[in-house]
Amino acid sequence: MSVYTDEIKKKISQIVRFPSYQQPAEQGMPFGAPAAEALTYFLSLAKTMGFETHNYDNYAGEVIFGEGEEFAVLAHLDVVPAGSGWTHEPFGGEIDKENERIWGRGTMDDKGPAIIMLYCLKALKDEGFKPNRKIKLILGCNEETGWACMDHYKKVAHMPEEGISPDADFPVIYAEKGILHLKLKFTVKGARFAELAGGERANMVCDYCSASADASYGDPAEYGLTLEGGKVVSRGKSAHGSTPDEGVNAILPMLKYLKLDGIAELLFDKKLGLKGLKDETGELTLSPDVIKSVGDEVYITCDIRYPATYAEKDILAKVSGYGIAYEILHSQAPLYGEKDGFLVKTLCDVYNEVCGTQMQPIAIGGGTYARALKRGAAFGPEEAGEESTIHQANEYITFEKIEKCFSIYKLALERLTK
Repeated sequence: MSVYTDEIKKKISQIVRFPSYQQPAEQGMPFGAPAAEALTYFLSLAKTMGFETHNYDNYAGEVIFGEGEEFAVLAHLDVVPAGSGWTHEPFGGEIDKENERIWGRGTMDDKGPAIIMLYCLKALKDEGFKPNRKIKLILGCNEETGWACMDHYKKVAHMPEEGISPDADFPVIYAEKGILHLKLKFTVKGARFAELAGGERANMVCDYCSASADASYGDPAEYGLTLEGGKVVSRGKSAHGSTPDEGVNAILPMLKYLKLDGIAELLFDKKLGLKGLKDETGELTLSPDVIKSVGDEVYITCDIRYPATYAEKDILAKVSGYGIAYEILHSQAPLYGEKDGFLVKTLCDVYNEVCGTQMQPIAIGGGTYARALKRGAAFGPEEAGEESTIHQANEYITFEKIEKCFSIYKLALERLTK
């Protein structure tokens, strides 16, 4: 066990207590007070360790260690909303010694890894390590809802060309699928329902959906739905929008109950012609995550992750082919790096060395800050075969994960900046 482990646990617990999901902007706090407070907490902690820090208008901040050619470590302090179904306080930062884990939103995505990275810098500094590159630990506050933090950082500071983001999977990510958040509009004439609404974020599988509906639609129980407070309610299980199969989407049974089978077939089956597209980086996923009715119109926001060798125009052509009106809410081109390049190879070798494995670089559907760099790679903290609670209820990080990530990240920083 590292001499820093107990301190890392305590600091993760403390920073989780800031409910830093995007909230209404306030003076000098573009993403709301909790996100700004989380950033202030982090930078203040780094300053007590003797590091140079900068706060860029509460959009983003950075911790600097060393001199020379710049190398980035990109992490984020914002989180998705808690959602429903928690049995632990989502922003309590509970340190559970019996089960050897810390509970709370952001423990894995991405506050926990950010704190671990900071302590890796402290450990290297304490050991007298002098990097030959300027390490910039950059903290964003808007990763989950638009990346305005990175846009602002690039305007007021200098973004390194190379770096890593501890916000995905081990052993190392060499490619990330393209991302599209599309708001689709469907016209439903003669609808006998109103107030149809569900979902909190485009990148979270919808776990709650409700509507006021005419009794002629039938018994909600036949569709697994319930009547609560005069409304028909559908409940599911949240998950990250890039891995919708790990959740249970509450929108689907609601669409079927409201006899909107045509919409259900387009978005949940293969009728639209998107599902089934694949390459070496994986298969396209489409997750309808937010729904809302306004009069005769039903608006559904979908999270689409498309294979890295495809282009955005290929996806939009399929949607246009069915005459569906849409609005692009968010778009990120794919990331496709070199498997045998210095960055990816070094990271993969470090992981295998520490863990005694022989893993190979992988591709994911998630989108990380690695895309903000000319040469970037996502690196941990999740591993194949382990339970994922990212974007789900009861998110947690284990004590074992903290220690393992500390060992891996510390060695990686040393190898890449020596």
